[in-house]
Amino acid sequence: MDRVPSDVIYGLTLDGRGGMQPLAAGSEIPAAQPGWLHLDYGNPEAARWLLQTPLLGDAARESLLGQSNRPKLVRMGETVLLILRGINHNKDHRPEEMVALRIFITPDLIISSRRRPLLSEKDVFEQLKLGGGADTPADWLVEICDALTDRAGEFVEELHDQILDLEEQVLMRDLPANGRLALIRKQLIMIRRYLSPQRDLVARLANEKISWLDEDDRRRLLDIADRLRRWLDDLDAGVARTAVLADEINNLMAEATNRRAYQMSVMALLFLPASFLTGLFGINLGGIPGAESPTAFWIFCGSLVALAAGLAVWLKHRRWW
Repeated sequence: MDRVPSDVIYGLTLDGRGGMQPLAAGSEIPAAQPGWLHLDYGNPEAARWLLQTPLLGDAARESLLGQSNRPKLVRMGETVLLILRGINHNKDHRPEEMVALRIFITPDLIISSRRRPLLSEKDVFEQLKLGGGADTPADWLVEICDALTDRAGEFVEELHDQILDLEEQVLMRDLPANGRLALIRKQLIMIRRYLSPQRDLVARLANEKISWLDEDDRRRLLDIADRLRRWLDDLDAGVARTAVLADEINNLMAEATNRRAYQMSVMALLFLPASFLTGLFGINLGGIPGAESPTAFWIFCGSLVALAAGLAVWLKHRRWW
């Protein structure tokens, strides 16, 4: 039996009553009780341990060391390899850049790895710490799938609320900030891209003939797959709603552009007679009326103002504005 690596994130054994017993770094991994080792495969010591431990085969090493990022389920007898995806809540990262959680699980041992932290892994650990967690590796597997699905659902609800805010803003005929709608639409599409195969994977896992998964575990996995399906339906609805919002925003922008163009056209029409008269009276030829009168300029200005006012009244009467 191998020993616990020095840089293990979580090293523990399940006590069978919802609690756990921590394993010290460097201690021997007990064979009598099922255990959970959680590693960051980006750390050199953890990567070295994954490459050298006799507990894993070549396929498991490749999977746990991050050679593939797609959701995957591989069954080898009573051993299961899984790659699941969780919402990225790390600082300075986009939530839709989902984090891969890699799992090697047998009836007696769980080895999991990831590159970036996940809140879901912490949720499962905290439940074990409080004594209300998994009793067996099968329960742990259901709990981690449940935690990943809950976190994904929370993010989908956040996107739903953001879309509602945008819809209210557009109904008030107020344009949203530049790029906000595009970001929400991108997040909807990317989250759906990862959750869709994960739903199929969880449903397939529930139907696999694995002896250490009992009927209650299978029922809970099917329930998780059904919840994922509902989140996917909400994501599809969100994509459709953002498409309608994009059309409405384009209509608002076109309406605003047309309104400004119309206002400029009316202003040009108001000043058109004045431009004609000033051009006519500005020619350098003899015989211009009022050329010798000291009050002719002011009379001419007053005539232009009266002409503009009369034209404005006529346009208003004709309902041009």
